[in-house]
Amino acid sequence: MKGNVWNVQRFSLFDGPGVRTVVFLKGCPLRCIWCHNPEGWEGKAQILYSEKMCIGCGNCVEACAYGCHSMADGVHIFSRKQCISCGACAWNCPGEALRLAGAEMEVEEALEQVLRDRDFYTASGGGMTLSGGEPLMQARFSRMLLKGAKHAGIHTCVETSGFGARGDLLSILAYTDLLYFDYKLTDPKAHLFYTGGERQTVLDNLAAAADAGADIVLRCPLIPGINMKYSHYTGIVNVANEIASIREIHMQAYHSLGEGKAVQLGMKHMYKGSVPAKEEMELARETVMSGLQRAIPVLIL
Repeated sequence: MKGNVWNVQRFSLFDGPGVRTVVFLKGCPLRCIWCHNPEGWEGKAQILYSEKMCIGCGNCVEACAYGCHSMADGVHIFSRKQCISCGACAWNCPGEALRLAGAEMEVEEALEQVLRDRDFYTASGGGMTLSGGEPLMQARFSRMLLKGAKHAGIHTCVETSGFGARGDLLSILAYTDLLYFDYKLTDPKAHLFYTGGERQTVLDNLAAAADAGADIVLRCPLIPGINMKYSHYTGIVNVANEIASIREIHMQAYHSLGEGKAVQLGMKHMYKGSVPAKEEMELARETVMSGLQRAIPVLIL
């Protein structure tokens, strides 16, 4: 069993309780215009190129068998049209201006990397988190990796947009201790416009996960000009009041990390807004807390 992984991040403190290793999987069905991990969209490997880190050595020109790289008056030129993302250029780039995002990895190989930090998980209450992209896009690989971690006694967490086949979601819950579930937009038309996916699919999967007994943290990205409004905060409240298994609500402030990565991927980053102010985040938190019918921690991240 192999999956396509674009990163294995050790010692993460923001993707579940305790110290965690996060396995980022390739492939996502949504196209959120504010996405901070655009290298997770495509299911195949991709090359990221940072022009400012290029030292003009020309190693990539010699390494590439497809003529994607050339030098003109000491300036590096990268043509993506014929690129198959084989990674040869990235492996031979001493300045790390070229990086490969995505590589096939066997379940056992990924699990071996996760288990390296078992002592840290035990000491901190941490474990393994699957993120992406969208783990439901590689449901079989995700399930096998989660199963292996559980059999090894490792706490497991899955970060999901909730947009995917219900059967795939339910198949991984048997080996998932904690589900980080996104709630992006309340207005159905806005949800479709800004993410490319139907809101109802997300809500149906959230209800299915709750019915299956999942322990859920509701993650709410807040994007100025798109969803930082009272009607959306009310939507968050309504969902939290209806789903009894939601244990926490995370209000996540937009950050601009995805903008630079989109440029490095040769993509256009569609969102041109700003990072929300601390006062705006606090107001959002207070508005949500005032409408909750039970005590649910609401955290600003």
